[in-house]
Amino acid sequence: MSQIPALPTIYCVTSEVQNAMDESHILEKMAAEAGKKRPGMKPIKGITNLKVKDVQLPVITLNFVPEVGIFQCVSTGMTITGKSFMGGNMEIIVVLNITATNRLLQDEEMGLPMFKSEGCEVILVSVKTNLPSNMLPKVINKFLDSTLHKVLPGLMCPAIDAVLGYVNKKWANANAPMPVGQMGTVKYVLTSIPTTTASYIQVDFSPVVQQHEGSIIQLADAGEALEFPEDYAEGSSQLLLSAAFLTAELALLQKSFDVNVQDTTIGELPPQTTETLARFIPEVAEAYPKRKPLVTQIRINKPLEVTMKTGKSLLHLHGTMEMFAAQQPGKALAPLFLLETHFNLKIQYSVRENRLQMATSLDRLLSLSRGSSSIGAYNEKELTGFITDFLQEAYIPAINDVLQVGLPLPDFLDMNYNLAELNIVENALVLDLKLD
Repeated sequence: MSQIPALPTIYCVTSEVQNAMDESHILEKMAAEAGKKRPGMKPIKGITNLKVKDVQLPVITLNFVPEVGIFQCVSTGMTITGKSFMGGNMEIIVVLNITATNRLLQDEEMGLPMFKSEGCEVILVSVKTNLPSNMLPKVINKFLDSTLHKVLPGLMCPAIDAVLGYVNKKWANANAPMPVGQMGTVKYVLTSIPTTTASYIQVDFSPVVQQHEGSIIQLADAGEALEFPEDYAEGSSQLLLSAAFLTAELALLQKSFDVNVQDTTIGELPPQTTETLARFIPEVAEAYPKRKPLVTQIRINKPLEVTMKTGKSLLHLHGTMEMFAAQQPGKALAPLFLLETHFNLKIQYSVRENRLQMATSLDRLLSLSRGSSSIGAYNEKELTGFITDFLQEAYIPAINDVLQVGLPLPDFLDMNYNLAELNIVENALVLDLKLD
């Protein structure tokens, strides 16, 4: 779900109005029309070599029209030069407004949002000239009647259409599948026609999370509808990502959360050997009086889940941790015991290269229960500290490496998510984009 208040749209349209005018040579065409013979009109006598000397940078004003789209006013101007019949240089400075209602619709074929202009008008604000005052009424009125009043709408309104065409292209990639590493794709599908209110446009997406083998991961029911915070800054945009959606995206990576650890030296941990393990479980020393390297396998055997409360996000993992004693090369690993585990990882969010990044740290080891064992009965609670340290030092760095792939964000209107402030609210992550 995305909420787009005024400024990003203004920012996009403002720069492209000038580009559209430059590329289409609209103003030059308008000036050229002034000296041509047209049905029912006579060319302007006494003015030759008309051309545009200067074009003012457009000033864009946008107002949201509830349930319709955007009312747009483009204020611009030009200096038209030529030779008067007196032989001197002539300058006519024209200031005008182009207004139109840009209705926000949904392209039925592509399923994308699109703007379509309606009711375009061109309003002359002022006309100034350096011609002698005694010839102003006749020449200027002739110029207005034969060219500006009649020609401008047909020449300038297509500029609005050209600008909207450019803006519409900015939606083109919104529903294109985007990869999540090598495991699958995410596609943001428009749910319905975007909603326009008096202060913002709201665009609702229904994300499709698909594994590479083709199966779609269903999003869990989020329960109550998510709401945008109401205290956003004027001229900002918000993107809201639900916890259910992030859960589905991470499900693409869940197989990579299964980790084998066979290094004996890991960070600040004591040596990963049967001798170290025997300090917590004496039964290990009885089974392996000589020190053997440990191999630990962690398997996530239940669907993972992302939860969010205001200011905090957790990744819930349920799985098994099985420990083995390494034998001589070529011999199978000797199983020691298997533990059922449930632990939470705290998630820190950021954005890099327009992808959502996650970094985790251990929040809590919630449960630890004994499964199968080849060393007999033992007190698994004695392993709580050992397992906690192991998860933090050995497992979580491996998970963070997996998460570096990043999660794709909606690609539309040239949104630069790298500038976003991230806030965790109830059941959702909000990316708040404040543009300068």
